[in-house]
Amino acid sequence: MNFALIGAAGYIAPRHLKAIKDTGSNLVAAVDPFDSVGILDRYFDDVDYFKEFERFDRHIEKLRRKKSPRTIDYVSICSPNYLHDAHIRFALRVGADAICEKPLVLNPWNIDAIEELAQETGHNVYTVLQLRLHPAVISLKKEIEKESSSEKHDIELTYITPRGKWYFYSWKGDIHKSGGLATNIGIHFFDLLTWIFGNVEVVEVHLKEQKKTAGFLGLERANIKWFLSVDRDDLKKCSQYSSGTTFRSITIDDKEIEFSKGFDNLHTKLYEITLQGKGFTTDDVRPSIELAYQIRHAELIKPEKRRLHPLLNRI
Repeated sequence: MNFALIGAAGYIAPRHLKAIKDTGSNLVAAVDPFDSVGILDRYFDDVDYFKEFERFDRHIEKLRRKKSPRTIDYVSICSPNYLHDAHIRFALRVGADAICEKPLVLNPWNIDAIEELAQETGHNVYTVLQLRLHPAVISLKKEIEKESSSEKHDIELTYITPRGKWYFYSWKGDIHKSGGLATNIGIHFFDLLTWIFGNVEVVEVHLKEQKKTAGFLGLERANIKWFLSVDRDDLKKCSQYSSGTTFRSITIDDKEIEFSKGFDNLHTKLYEITLQGKGFTTDDVRPSIELAYQIRHAELIKPEKRRLHPLLNRI
């Protein structure tokens, strides 16, 4: 399969480059306004690179019209969150399927418009929900499916991934471009939790600051206290923290779910199933997009003590 890549200089691009290579596919073209894209040479030696999206667009369209052997089958999208919607539309309009990083889009209604265009063009939109392929997550989902539907679990989600000052000067620090912390760093976790524990019944937000946010979710089969942060000082407040630059924890009924390992090659696994036509679609991603949107626009409330994440008592 022939691929084009949007966002070749970004943090997540190497995982997509490796997945394209590992699946025996070919990267034909790449675009990024920042030209620090030497990483391309590690995986491919014949990539047409563009700094300007307009020239990239013209090149991809020319390949399609000439029915070139290098005509694009898939467009991998690793651009800033607020551009995903436009870049998905581009992929569909040039006759390719889209594989888009999280979050697929920022607003629920964007999904409706994308689905309409996908139906018109006859092409597909796939999203990157690679944590659904993690062995520990798959095992947990199977366990929960065996239980009575009336059983409800108590869950604590804590994710602290420190970022420097640059983060807040970049598009990631602009809520209108990134969707805020709940969308930018929390979307995978919210997807997992709704996928495993069912539909959202209650949404509360207890803290909403530039560097951290927290709240409570009531799902069909779980009550969840959640805390997301990019503040390095919050690492010191975690009693389980030992070392490293990130703290990631999900406890279910006070039992820690171990998934600190097993992340290798998840993007490759995702590409493998996507190329088989079994990738994650807009239907899969919709619940987490709707939830992140709700959290972004929710008013702060004073929580009941039983719904308060423990770290909020230490701030």
